[in-house]
Amino acid sequence: MIEATDFRNGMSLLATAVNVVTTEGAAGRYGFTASAVCSVTDTPPTLLVCMNQATRSHANFVENKTLSVNVLGAHQEHISNAFASPLDSEQRFEHGSWTKLETGSPILEEALVSFDCEIESTQTVGTHSVFMCRVVAIKQENAPSTPKPKPLESLQPSNVDIQSLIYFNRAYHHVG
Repeated sequence: MIEATDFRNGMSLLATAVNVVTTEGAAGRYGFTASAVCSVTDTPPTLLVCMNQATRSHANFVENKTLSVNVLGAHQEHISNAFASPLDSEQRFEHGSWTKLETGSPILEEALVSFDCEIESTQTVGTHSVFMCRVVAIKQENAPSTPKPKPLESLQPSNVDIQSLIYFNRAYHHVG
């Protein structure tokens, strides 16, 4: 049997993007810092988001049935820390500038990319809920709305000055 501590220690060596997941609706406005987010498919565009059921805002996400995944840049550690702290919901949203897209869930204006989603299904796995989220809108910082194809010889990384915030070995790191 694998001990939970051994599993967590192993998972700390899996580098992950740092995201702030938010919701707003009849059940209120809430958010939390998450690393357990991944793409499922691009047709239809779907994300998987995991949330601990013991989190004080879990029921609010379930009731609102919408969420946004805001992928943080290297300069946004303070926002990650605020949404991982014991601050109340309104105090968390004092960090950063927020807007909305289609679902009404808060979108961080300066996130590298934000995915606005409807929660299509929820599955309980141990201590967590796994949300399957249909992406209904995307806001990408500094990106053209429709990329134009380029010849292979002219391909260069766009936005070379952009760095992502990741979490690895229980610490923040920057890549990009």
